[in-house]
Amino acid sequence: MRVVALTAEDDFEGWRDAARALAGARVPPSELVWQVGEIAVDLFGDEAVLAPATPAGFRVPRAFLDLAQSVVLHADSQRFALLYTLLAGLIAEPRRIDDAADPLVRRLEEMAKAVRRDIHKMRAFVRFREVQDEAGARYVAWFEPEHHIVRANARFFVDRFANMRWSILTPALSLHWDCETLAEGPGATKADAPGDDPVEDVWKTYYASTFNPARLKTGMMLKEMPRKYWKNMPETALVKELIATARQRETGMVAKARTAIGGNIEAAWQALRDEAAGCTRCHLYQHATQTVFGEGPIDARMMFVGEQPGDQEDLAGRPFVGPAGQMFDKAIHAAGIDRATVYVTNAVKHFKFEPRGKRRIHAKPDAGEISACRWWYEQERLLVKPEMTVALGATAARQMLGKAVTITATRGRAIELAEGAIGWVTIHPSFLLRLPDRSRAEDEFAAFVEDLKGAAKALR
Repeated sequence: MRVVALTAEDDFEGWRDAARALAGARVPPSELVWQVGEIAVDLFGDEAVLAPATPAGFRVPRAFLDLAQSVVLHADSQRFALLYTLLAGLIAEPRRIDDAADPLVRRLEEMAKAVRRDIHKMRAFVRFREVQDEAGARYVAWFEPEHHIVRANARFFVDRFANMRWSILTPALSLHWDCETLAEGPGATKADAPGDDPVEDVWKTYYASTFNPARLKTGMMLKEMPRKYWKNMPETALVKELIATARQRETGMVAKARTAIGGNIEAAWQALRDEAAGCTRCHLYQHATQTVFGEGPIDARMMFVGEQPGDQEDLAGRPFVGPAGQMFDKAIHAAGIDRATVYVTNAVKHFKFEPRGKRRIHAKPDAGEISACRWWYEQERLLVKPEMTVALGATAARQMLGKAVTITATRGRAIELAEGAIGWVTIHPSFLLRLPDRSRAEDEFAAFVEDLKGAAKALR
């Protein structure tokens, strides 16, 4: 049995060099013990690996090295041995790394995922508190990572807080930055970190004022911000009360919106539309002619959400006035719905296109662009407060439901939305314009009308 000693829990370079030499010498995984720290005297005569043999030439996929860099940071004591086992297997079977069903590959991928999640948690949940020392203000934070990710995260904090003297204390080790040099220190306890400071009152006030109860999803919040991190963050002391009063606060926001500007909801909607006209939340405003906001009665019971403005909508500044809009008008008329009674808008408010000569060809919005426009969509819903929202197409469905869905899986049935209203998914009318077969186009139009009738019936 050979014992391989590594200098630290996150010693990737040491593991890589030893593993390369051992694998090159075709040393079986079963003959190795991986250990962190100096090798203790072994009464059973284990052989210390101090100078591995010169390896024979072999190559491994880059994906394996990327995987290993993350897995080495995991807290599992078997991580070095598991990685070496996969490395030995890759020499004979290089494509094994691509087999997602392989139990070893799957286990290591899960470990890497856990490490990346822990790195993100540290970046998101570290909270600095101000203390004074002989050199002036220093900012100190306490964090308890699940894995050995502190050194891997050091560069992030140096780059982000380059002009601030700070220390991050953790149970295993501490980091100290003096605006010029990064130093490591021994582990600490939470008692070594300071308590509240005056800045925290300001931060708590800001956090509470920006908390949006209309967007509250408690399950998702707990998934992204587990309770175990709450004790180290000042704002989380407010979360319990904010959750408990979320519905009351949301009702207040709606009431305030509806009574804004002298009690005139039309004026409140106009103010929102004027604000949206200067929107720069994503890059689409740079090329579009203008923001195309929603239109219709502010007290409409039914809201239709399309994908984005088309060429004619972009020029006119109104939704659903081009060919797709004409198809939409034809369909809702056939379904017995009066357009004058519904509110019509789009998931994305600017026209995204690709220029081809003098023509501007529609381009599908991506997830970032949809997310950037979600704020406007939510403000429209807060003002209109529709009982039924019909999403026309996958982009609109994603905006309405907050996640990507397929039309096939969600079409033509009532979906309960977070605030108690009803959602409904169907095709976008532009789909009908792209069908070359006349018979199929007629069948699809009839199905579209039936979807609209179903939404109207569910509303009644």
